[in-house]
Amino acid sequence: MYTLQYLSLADAQKIIGVIQAELEKQNKGAAIAVVDIHGELIAFSRTDGCPLASINISINKAFTAAREKMESRALGEVSRKDNYPLTFYGELRYVGWGGGVPVKVDGQVVGGVGVSGLPEEEDMVLARAGANALAEPKAAARSTRSKGKKA
Repeated sequence: MYTLQYLSLADAQKIIGVIQAELEKQNKGAAIAVVDIHGELIAFSRTDGCPLASINISINKAFTAAREKMESRALGEVSRKDNYPLTFYGELRYVGWGGGVPVKVDGQVVGGVGVSGLPEEEDMVLARAGANALAEPKAAARSTRSKGKKA
């Protein structure tokens, strides 16, 4: 039997809040998506000034990070290095741009966060900051719940 931790809406909102606060401080616009371990959307925010194309891109970055349990840019680098198109994975939502980061609690991937709308490096910094929002053991223990799942 496996014990899994799941992101709650409060967890997702905390992640978004960290990123949104930084965007507001910098007076920049972006899209922020938080997904569960399966890559399905939990929460989303589009700040003022966000390019429209960034909406789906942020969701797909988060999806990629959660599903592959790695940063979206790392998957893109592997794909380019091995000349193995992301479409070969059989999932059209995979992206290889930076800005998708897995969210981990106690070393376990519990979801993903995606940021899009800024230069790739900035998206990555913000997504990592959001993913780290749950890094405090006390916060993670309070805000996640465990569920058992049979193998």
